[in-house]
Amino acid sequence: MQAPKSTYRLQIRSSFDLSAAAELVPYLVELGVDWVYLSPVLTAEQGSDHGYDVTDPTSIDPERGGPEAFDTLCRTAHEAGLGVLVDIVPNHVGIATPAQNAWWWDLLAKGRESRYAEAFDVDWDAGGGRIRVPVLGDGDAELEQLKVVDGELHYYENRYPIAEGTAQPGDTGADVHARQHYELVNWRRADSELNYRRFFGVNTLAGVRVEVPWVFDEAHSEVRRWFSESLVDGLRIDHPDGLADPAGYLERLRELSGGAYTLVEKILEPGEALPDGWACEGTTGYDGLALVDRLFTDPAGQPILDAALPTEEFHHMIHGTKRAIADGILRSEVLRLARLVPSSAGLDKDQSADALAELLTCFPVYRSYLPDGEEHLAEAVLSAKVRRPDLAPVIDALHPLLNPYLNDNPEEAAELSELPELAVRFQQTSGMVMAKGVEDTAFYRFNRLTSLNEVGADPSEFSLDPFELHRALLNRQESTPLTMNALSTHDTKRGEDTRARISVLSEIAADWVEDLERLNKLAPIGDPAFASLMWQALIGAWPLSRERAHAYVEKASREADASTHWTAPNAEFEEKMHDAVDAAFDNPEVKAVITGLVDRTTAAGWSNSLGAKLIQLTMPGIPDVYQGSELWETSLVDPDNRRPVDFAIRRQGLVDLAFGALPQVDDGAMAKLLVVSSALRLRRDRPELFTGYRSVLTSGAAADHVFAFDRGGAVTAVTRLPLGLERAGGWKDTAVVLPEGRYSCAITGTGFEGGPVPANRLFETYPVALLVKEEAQ
Repeated sequence: MQAPKSTYRLQIRSSFDLSAAAELVPYLVELGVDWVYLSPVLTAEQGSDHGYDVTDPTSIDPERGGPEAFDTLCRTAHEAGLGVLVDIVPNHVGIATPAQNAWWWDLLAKGRESRYAEAFDVDWDAGGGRIRVPVLGDGDAELEQLKVVDGELHYYENRYPIAEGTAQPGDTGADVHARQHYELVNWRRADSELNYRRFFGVNTLAGVRVEVPWVFDEAHSEVRRWFSESLVDGLRIDHPDGLADPAGYLERLRELSGGAYTLVEKILEPGEALPDGWACEGTTGYDGLALVDRLFTDPAGQPILDAALPTEEFHHMIHGTKRAIADGILRSEVLRLARLVPSSAGLDKDQSADALAELLTCFPVYRSYLPDGEEHLAEAVLSAKVRRPDLAPVIDALHPLLNPYLNDNPEEAAELSELPELAVRFQQTSGMVMAKGVEDTAFYRFNRLTSLNEVGADPSEFSLDPFELHRALLNRQESTPLTMNALSTHDTKRGEDTRARISVLSEIAADWVEDLERLNKLAPIGDPAFASLMWQALIGAWPLSRERAHAYVEKASREADASTHWTAPNAEFEEKMHDAVDAAFDNPEVKAVITGLVDRTTAAGWSNSLGAKLIQLTMPGIPDVYQGSELWETSLVDPDNRRPVDFAIRRQGLVDLAFGALPQVDDGAMAKLLVVSSALRLRRDRPELFTGYRSVLTSGAAADHVFAFDRGGAVTAVTRLPLGLERAGGWKDTAVVLPEGRYSCAITGTGFEGGPVPANRLFETYPVALLVKEEAQ
């Protein structure tokens, strides 16, 4: 199997299509990239900027350049020595515009008789034999808006098929609608009455049953071509937790790809590992991101921040947010589970639904893969019985139904060849509740230090000391050496350099708390928890445009679902919130506080950024550089993190580095480009230097402000907690104890001898160093 030494993620869209990506190949080679990594390229909803709403899995999207441009990009990359990694979406397809999705159109037209009825996950009986489509607006007369036009049923701009023989002369649109295999219903009914599987709470993304062999084959026909024609070298699998059988899917995919490098977008909770035996090399790297970030937070700041913003303990908070999701936007999924409880269990349906919702809420990780992970279900059972003792008998009765491996007869359990539908669907649903309740709600409420609120992380874990991180990275080397390491992605809540600056607040916690109180007095919004998030975002991303700031706070506040909501915006609160954002630009006092904090944190934020980036690029695993993040990545949540990238500036930056002097440390952007290109080139050109992992010891007064490791000839050393270092009087007698030999820095060219190296010399130019053992050259 060919594996990358590094990847570079590109967001392919109509404004930056496959041809534009091909033109970028020479720059990626010069930067030091080993593989190009593409966002989804199969035909998606027209106008889609992300590509995760695939409408035709059998073709390359014309809006993204079409098959010729895709083939050209792959061959151009290969000719330049680059591999190609492509993101695919097996769990769901886009159905926002039915006419664009031939599978969905056929299903709507023919119902259960459609060939594609087996491809989609519809509970026909729950809908009285019809599939419910939640598109109607509020009001009692919406069905009167239905019109028959050119053999189709139209609801404003929405078009739907008419089953053969169901439209008669003189019929109204409502008459025809009543005879269809689908029922158009009010959009609000989706929360509790939807009868098809979807992606999270997104009604326009319908789940696909790739566990059915012919569905897998048709959905992967274009992917198969990529490998038969040697166009693609690896795959990234979006949301495997939505699949009925992720392990089985990965086995089939490995057979199709001929054993190609494969990553899964699997969110691992702290301490969790991928199931043994999965046919993949690792995850997309959120677990690595969480480790790196916590090295740069000061544990001394935690009690100060805790006291300043009293809030519910995180794990209790997420119980409330997850339960609200299970009772709210995912109520349809809970009720479907309740309908699957066999009557022989003798359970009341309402109590079953209540208990199932509680079990989903208490589930400690995204999902299980029975029998793998049955301990997580057992933990959820215990927690649910403690929180809801009134439901304990129901929960106990459900436990063996959700895990048939608990069968009293061990031989029967061992021979279990197929899980019951209830057990399968429970596993598919638990991750939905976790994602919506934690990532998309609690992460916007638990706001003591928002650089910690990232996908795959636990915000209650405030920091990691060097010893803990060394242990985690050594384990990474020994268990998943080919997993991906990310620092920014299209899904991160904040870009890597936004987080790096916010983390500095932990080093000046008392001053930050004082300034936060001042900001809240000058521009109050009435929600102290959200105000903390808002001001941290502005400080972390400053300078940013007023438009970006307003767009961010509107989305973030509605995701928090506390003072305002997506389905019921609180106009009074949002007006105060937007006034506060404007104050950051227009009110001299507010702006002075913001810019003062930015001035205090910028240099330390640069230090954190360079340190985190160098660790990510050189630690065990495969580093990914998200598009544009070789310079500052100060974005916020999507769509902010999917803005166009100015590659001309980056190309010129490499030219300037090649023919100019080393950039000054206060020229942070160019310093970052130098660090990124130096590390990527070394990993690509000298992979033998990155085959192991050993901690490198430090000594002296400021030893805790250094983190260093040896990958087998390449030594990474970075500065941590730079403001604390400054307050302590600098490096003094601190030294980094290099293994024997002679070294040169891949970033500056400076030479060093093995043994104790004074930290003030090692970090004389930059707060990071990447040393190459000369005997290995």
